[in-house]
Amino acid sequence: MGDFPPESPESPESPESNESRCLLNVKFIKLAATGFGSGYAPLAPGTAGTLVGIPLYWAFSAFAWPLWLLTIAAFTCLAWYVADEGERLFGRKDAQCIVIDEIAGLQWTLFLVEPTVLHVGLGFVFFRLFDIWKPFPARLFQERLPGGLGVVADDLAAALYGNLLLQLLMRYGGV
Repeated sequence: MGDFPPESPESPESPESNESRCLLNVKFIKLAATGFGSGYAPLAPGTAGTLVGIPLYWAFSAFAWPLWLLTIAAFTCLAWYVADEGERLFGRKDAQCIVIDEIAGLQWTLFLVEPTVLHVGLGFVFFRLFDIWKPFPARLFQERLPGGLGVVADDLAAALYGNLLLQLLMRYGGV
């Protein structure tokens, strides 16, 4: 018992060292990373997390477009940081419970889209399909980019596809 010194918070093996090095409070990181706990859903945590993004979209879409753009860009930067810290806290690369990337992705899917129930529903479905399918370069981003950047970047690629499809349907499909 007396042979080993107690682990200090500065020890790299200590879980406290990861938690204490976070710039933001660990509880906030876990709450944000998991989309207020939606990432703990036993089935389809990414889908549950995406649903959490809908109220944010309703709020952000009320802004003038330049402020809307700045707001979701700032949220995406926060998502990158939170996903990076979340990977450390949960001890896994792109842990399933980390869904802040889906929340950010939905914001980009619905950017400059009129807030109607139909548009939100289509945007939700398109984003989830592209996020699951991961067409080029989304899968490449997820596999090759490090940390939180890789966690978020594949969702941004899926969001771009979703937004383009939604914009085309609104413009040319009468949606």
